[in-house]
Amino acid sequence: MASGAIRYGPMKYQRALTAVVAILIGLAALAVGVIYLTVEAKALPSIMGQMHGVTGHRSTRGIAAVIVGVVLLAGGGGLLAYRPRSSG
Repeated sequence: MASGAIRYGPMKYQRALTAVVAILIGLAALAVGVIYLTVEAKALPSIMGQMHGVTGHRSTRGIAAVIVGVVLLAGGGGLLAYRPRSSG
């Protein structure tokens, strides 16, 4: 282990924590993507970038958020499913 490196426990717990965080962020990204795709731009919450006088949706941001969410969910699921080979 390199000097200055911090280790918080066995690698399986670090992997599980990373997977859970990735899954939670993925779910949030999916929720944001669905909001962007279903709510008109003028009706979005101000934190998501309202556009007054526009009747369309923010499709590009919605699609990007859905893609990020799917990738994070797949990555988190892969981390949870990963089982290292036994050495021996």
